[in-house]
Amino acid sequence: MARTDRPGRGATIVDVAARAGVSSMTVSRVINGRAGVSTQTRAAVEAAIKALAYTPNVAARNLVTSTELRIGVLYSNPSAAFMSDFLTGVFEEASARGARLVLLKGEGGRAPAVDALEDLLSSGISGVLLAPPLGEAPDVLRVLRDAGCVMATVGAYQSPDTICVRIDDRAASYQMTRFLLDLGHRRLGFILGNPDQAASAERMAGFYAAVRETGGVTVQVVQGDFTYMSGLAAAEQLLGASAPPTAIFASNDDMAAAVVSVAHRRHLDVPSELTVAGFDDTTAAITLWPPLTTIRQPVRAMAAEALSLLIAEIGLRGRKSRVPRERILDHELVERQSTGTLRPSPSS
Repeated sequence: MARTDRPGRGATIVDVAARAGVSSMTVSRVINGRAGVSTQTRAAVEAAIKALAYTPNVAARNLVTSTELRIGVLYSNPSAAFMSDFLTGVFEEASARGARLVLLKGEGGRAPAVDALEDLLSSGISGVLLAPPLGEAPDVLRVLRDAGCVMATVGAYQSPDTICVRIDDRAASYQMTRFLLDLGHRRLGFILGNPDQAASAERMAGFYAAVRETGGVTVQVVQGDFTYMSGLAAAEQLLGASAPPTAIFASNDDMAAAVVSVAHRRHLDVPSELTVAGFDDTTAAITLWPPLTTIRQPVRAMAAEALSLLIAEIGLRGRKSRVPRERILDHELVERQSTGTLRPSPSS
């Protein structure tokens, strides 16, 4: 049902689309007199426009009818380091492609409000690029799908409605865990990422796959959410145990950096007394001491590739698409000074 009870705000193109039971793109075609809309559908849209007293925004209408590429970029990721790499990749690709970016941020790590999404959609954007975790946020995806919006995601897992660019999180986590086991560590701590993201479950699966191959390994798993603060709490829990891990693998660099901070506060030397590994290879990995051994996830390249595929999909709108729905980029294990071989001791 159309929402027309918002104080101080008129009906939007999304309201019209909801009342007429069509997509926002169809409403746009009717408003701009384009072909490809049946007589019955056109009548339903015109009736909805009249009933809601909808007045098209002239500036938005001009943008819809122009050839300018306007890409909405949605993000709420709490990691400043991750978002720096993500946005750099997006800006560079947009500049090369002549696309204009419209940024929409969810506050406090939350998804953007529905009203904000509707405003973005009604402004005449060509498509939307979603940074994690929004590529797997049900409410956001529902609004975009209902509007018939072309979407691409970074770090999310395949959906029939979106283009997905990611790495093989399970294989990457397996490789890092195998590396720690090969260093001789048999008491491992693992800090999980945001439970609402499929990548978190994949990284945990890779961790356990490597552990199952090796005998005599004890495991302590603690929930985090990819934020530095959650890493601090997880590290305190792991290092406060009666038999703490000799190596801790965190599901991203922000949480790994927090582990190093807690280790220093407890007067533990990294890596001679505690090995720490991360995931992403953001600037957080090299701006602390010791610098982190981590999985290099090519965030900048992933963002650029997702935008490139999104633009290609927009260009094929209305024709049979040949754009890949999923693209998996290579990862790399980067060894630095935060990891070392297990030193035998009475407690090891």
